[in-house]
Amino acid sequence: MRGMDHLAGATLLALITACSARTTDVDPAPPPTPEATGAMTSIEDLHLVPWPAEVAPARGTLPLATLSSIVLSDPEDPGLRELAAYTATLLADEWDVRLDVASDPVTQPIPGSVALLLWKGETRAHPEQYVLEVTPQSIMVSAPTGAGLFYGLQTLRQLLPPEVGAAAAARGIPAVEILDIPRFSYRGMHLDVGRHFFPVEFVKKYIDLLAMYKMNTFHWHLTEDQGWRIEIEKYPRLTEIGSCRKETIVEKNFDPFVGDGIPYCGFYTQEEIREVVDHALRRYVTVIPEIEMPGHSVAALAAYPELACTEGPFEVSTRWGVTQDIYCPKEETFAFLEDVLTEVIELFPGTYVHIGGDEAPKSRWEASEVAQELIRREGLADEHELQSYFIGRIERFLLSNGRRLIGWDEILEGGLAPEATVMSWRGMEGGIDAARQGHDVIMTPTSHVYFDYYQGDPEFEPLAIGGYSPLEHVYAFEPVPEALTEDEAVHVLGAQGNVWTEYMTTTDYVEYMVAPRLLALSEVVWSAKGHRDWEHFTNRLPAHFQRLDGLGVRYRIPNVAGLEEDALTLDDEITVTLKSLMSDGRIHYTTDGTDPNPTAPRYTGSIRLPVNETGVTVTARLFLPNGRAGAPRSATFRKTTLRAATTLDEPVETGLRYAYYEYDGRVRSVEQLADMRPVSEGVAADVEIQGFAREENFGLVFNGYVFVPVDGIYTFFLSSDDGSRLLIGDEMVVDHDGLHGTSEKSGMIGLAAGYHPITVQFFQTGGGQSLHLGFAHAGATGAGVVARLFHLP
Repeated sequence: MRGMDHLAGATLLALITACSARTTDVDPAPPPTPEATGAMTSIEDLHLVPWPAEVAPARGTLPLATLSSIVLSDPEDPGLRELAAYTATLLADEWDVRLDVASDPVTQPIPGSVALLLWKGETRAHPEQYVLEVTPQSIMVSAPTGAGLFYGLQTLRQLLPPEVGAAAAARGIPAVEILDIPRFSYRGMHLDVGRHFFPVEFVKKYIDLLAMYKMNTFHWHLTEDQGWRIEIEKYPRLTEIGSCRKETIVEKNFDPFVGDGIPYCGFYTQEEIREVVDHALRRYVTVIPEIEMPGHSVAALAAYPELACTEGPFEVSTRWGVTQDIYCPKEETFAFLEDVLTEVIELFPGTYVHIGGDEAPKSRWEASEVAQELIRREGLADEHELQSYFIGRIERFLLSNGRRLIGWDEILEGGLAPEATVMSWRGMEGGIDAARQGHDVIMTPTSHVYFDYYQGDPEFEPLAIGGYSPLEHVYAFEPVPEALTEDEAVHVLGAQGNVWTEYMTTTDYVEYMVAPRLLALSEVVWSAKGHRDWEHFTNRLPAHFQRLDGLGVRYRIPNVAGLEEDALTLDDEITVTLKSLMSDGRIHYTTDGTDPNPTAPRYTGSIRLPVNETGVTVTARLFLPNGRAGAPRSATFRKTTLRAATTLDEPVETGLRYAYYEYDGRVRSVEQLADMRPVSEGVAADVEIQGFAREENFGLVFNGYVFVPVDGIYTFFLSSDDGSRLLIGDEMVVDHDGLHGTSEKSGMIGLAAGYHPITVQFFQTGGGQSLHLGFAHAGATGAGVVARLFHLP
């Protein structure tokens, strides 16, 4: 059921009921006895994430203290016995409830029991679906597989009191029947340990967190320019040399480079790898290893320089980014990689091996006689087809060993390997292309699911790589693009959140960046599309923060809502309305530019403030009863006037004029384009990357006029990868300059009806590429007022 979308309630109920009745000796649970009295369970009291397919509240509660045993449909089944042990440990460790595992088989729950029941003989049911029924007397979890039972237990876990310890045992579990099935078969989270290394115990804790929210795949990024993290017995220098860098760049001091002078080392032994894989399997999580090739391989070249196209020497990278040195496509390299992958395959039993394939500059291949001879011998068109040949050879090796290849969307360039699966990260376009070619796709675009992006104002956040992907942005993500037909959409296996750790130096910071965005993504990939509701989701979050507190997870407290952007007004006063996602929190605010503390004014209702051209800055912060506080959030509100329109003496034509630039070296700002001469010029219908632009190192500057039909405040949304700026006349409206992935910034300006000069500057250096400009009137999209772009002939 890849790419399965919402099923109507009646259809799903019929499906699961029919499956359980048809395929098992398990009888339906007995009807409620006279003791099943009390209040009806309220949907509002169920704080489940991800939200199940069908929830049927029932009457009464089951006191946790009345549970005495775990019963199984087949006590001889080793998988069931392990799930019973997991259940017993969970209840004992978190709620101090001690249950014995019964030795006699059952076909239905008995009073005071937790029943784990497998459907027998079912071949058509989804392997991860389950039924969970809580009555005032017992609990039943039934499913066609152990995976389904495990996910049913995760839902049961969320029904149990959020408090931990013996005091919670007297609390009641609400009576309810839940019928559940995932939307997508691939529900993944990634962790980069190449840039910063994390110990085995944390990796296991990370996997536990994924499993708790029904994520079934852990993508482990094990090799990088900055460190090789997996022991390969045949090539010991990979860890002797490749696992250590002499120092690490300090923050973002690239030019001039500033390092910390502290050696940084770490790798996992094969025994530790097995320990993690076994831990994941017990939680129904598949581990996908990533061994980068042909790029991001400097750590390996430092250990074995003969694998490069140049003589070296090489050292493990101490700074982040894309390097020119990559594996050389010679036979020694392929033999090396096949040896490495042979050991990797022995360690990881899953179907997939990820080979990276991203950000592999071709300059070394262009200058290499070995690479050029291979291009001539194989009849390849260029270095892009050479990369396709490289990936194709690796795929044939993996297929011959019973594995399948996954790569980032750059593996599309030059032709996609026949059975490869594509992870689309540079937007959704690569995934769309792959699905149309009949290839499976995992959607993981920078625009929504890069968890190394900022979650709030960088002024108040720990250092991150850039971009902006707040909780609500993740929750709004839709993995299946509208551009795909129904048949093509079947190839979208699911989605994944990516955690790149250039600036995540500690385990606490990883958790801060992952939670609660992981919870939002879990609902995107598990729950039916039609069941997603932002307000419902945020109402459920506080209970999960209490659970995460108990598990020692350092989650990020969501920002106070209402201060997302600076704003302009034509009035003398503004009204600021704030909201917290945490019902038990207190909002304190200031209007003098200082950070709020618990003695600052407390927010109790909308704030009415005078405003002038200088502006007023409102800063708000959430404080919780447990002493924790969220990050501050601020916005500045200014009074403005309308910018006068420009009088044009001649007719205009549709579109903007553009100048296109190409450069070598590293550009970090659009300001550097001013010193260059354009390669070509022309007219573009819209602000976007032109189809003729090369893959890397280019810039665009658009000039012309924007026409607005009515007076008012206009918001401009500028999305790009890398840097961009928008000017109206000589006024900077959006400054989104610098190196970053795909992200969006906005700015406001008051415009009188008519024509206004507009300039958009953009540069692209390494990695993905994207550019888009959007408009809105009075700060709201869809207002019916459309701005249009023109130029003089």
